[in-house]
Amino acid sequence: MPIRLNLLAEAQATEDSRRRDPAKRVIWLAAVLISLMLLWSLSLFLKSMLANKSLNAIQAQMNTRTNQYQHVQDTQKKAADIKARLAALNQLATNRFLNGTLLNALQQTTSDNVQLFHLKVEQTYVLHEETKARTNATSTLPPKPGSVTEKIVVTLEGNDASQSGDQYDKFKDALTSNPYFQGALSKTNGIILKSFLPASAAADAVKRSVQFTLECRYAEKTR
Repeated sequence: MPIRLNLLAEAQATEDSRRRDPAKRVIWLAAVLISLMLLWSLSLFLKSMLANKSLNAIQAQMNTRTNQYQHVQDTQKKAADIKARLAALNQLATNRFLNGTLLNALQQTTSDNVQLFHLKVEQTYVLHEETKARTNATSTLPPKPGSVTEKIVVTLEGNDASQSGDQYDKFKDALTSNPYFQGALSKTNGIILKSFLPASAAADAVKRSVQFTLECRYAEKTR
């Protein structure tokens, strides 16, 4: 029988052994895993970029909504302040002191031999600044809005030409019982006798008169 010699058997065995080397398989496997990790990292990076872009868009929308909300809040606050001012002005216009009403009440309040020769109306307004909420050791004091206190004083000067010289007192009682003054004057010392000059003889020695001054204090109003 012929003998066959394979001169490449050793090289083939070496190549086959090299191919079957586990280290090479591990290297290939590691390369595949690293590639997969790189692809996964790249996908995470892309997702992160998209998420950041979406987050920035949402934050921009939130900032826009926040600015719009603050603008609406400021507008509502200004509107409420304007409404409060209009209400205060309307209240002042509705309840303001009217000289015509006073003169009409004086026309309806008369007394024999009493003549008024001077009328003076003083109107003063005291401004109270608003105070913010304060906190002390025991409690919290609420804020107080600003206000104005109206003070009105009407001064009446006149003559009492009666023989007895006491008609000015009856005139004072007539003022006190008048519906207008009852509703407008202060409940305490609404009308007081400010000054009184005793009777003096006239030049013809026929008529005698007493000069008096009445002060009418209206009830204070705070608005």
